Amino acid sequence: MDLLRFTTKGIYCEEAGVYIDPVRRVDKALITHAHSDHAIAGHRHYLATQQTALLLRHRLGKKPLIQGIAYNYPLKINGVTVSFHPAGHVFGSAQIRLEYKGEVWVVSGDYKLFNDRISEPFEPVKCHTFVTETTFGMPRFVWEPQEAIFNRIFTWWQRNREEGRISLLMGYPLGKSQHLLAFLSEYGGTIYVHNETELINQVIRNAGARLAACPIFNKHSREDELKGALIIAPPSIRKSSWLYGLKNYSIAMVSGWISAKKGRQQTLFGDSGFALSDHADFPGLVKAVASTGAERIITMHGYAAQFASSLNEIGYRTEAAMQ
Repeated sequence: MDLLRFTTKGIYCEEAGVYIDPVRRVDKALITHAHSDHAIAGHRHYLATQQTALLLRHRLGKKPLIQGIAYNYPLKINGVTVSFHPAGHVFGSAQIRLEYKGEVWVVSGDYKLFNDRISEPFEPVKCHTFVTETTFGMPRFVWEPQEAIFNRIFTWWQRNREEGRISLLMGYPLGKSQHLLAFLSEYGGTIYVHNETELINQVIRNAGARLAACPIFNKHSREDELKGALIIAPPSIRKSSWLYGLKNYSIAMVSGWISAKKGRQQTLFGDSGFALSDHADFPGLVKAVASTGAERIITMHGYAAQFASSLNEIGYRTEAAMQ
């Protein structure tokens, strides 16, 4: 019998009585990271890294029981040894290792292999079975070096600044926004952040991470004050009534999915996008799989069937998760 089962509620470990990133309400949930698609509201008990626990309390409040655990700390749950290991996806993100009677499984959660300066870098964890995400599990997804992307973002911002435009850079409040700020704050120039993003930034700073402090943009900010500045804001800003009143701005999305839109990531001026992701690309996924030494690979989230086929072709014993 497998140590983990894939159910309609999520990945279930019967021996420990816990679910990993369950998508329906459960009694005990192990959480890989604080994104809402992995950490829904309503569980009775949450166990996550100490950093993720802080973010969960910020988002979910004090009502649920949220327990934080240090990276690499082994915890026994009904005879199953559970530990959390860095995934490099966002602040506090983790892979979850479970060991029972000599059998080791690792559930990757979401991950990336390059260093964003905010999250703990990905740590390969040896195991017998590796459950990997496959968000970008197709050979066409290959990321440029992040330094090249940041240089292109800065060139876009510079041009906008020279022409008196506001630069609006859209990124998710947890993960992408901190990644952008960690690099772009070194280029010089005024950066504003959306209030929703700043609240998360404060949690991360209070946890000891180095993250530049920036003035806060809100719906009362005037266009003449923001001219030439860069604003890091959630994608929801596109629906803001404030945006409709602006006369001179350029807006760009930052997402790995930009790479699927031919030519969009190469557009520097006007509405544009930049292909920067908090997930591993196809070569990164293959490299991560190899680093675990796993005898069996299970794929999920994204191009699970396609990535399983690719791994089988190069000699791995792989299957897509059945949920």
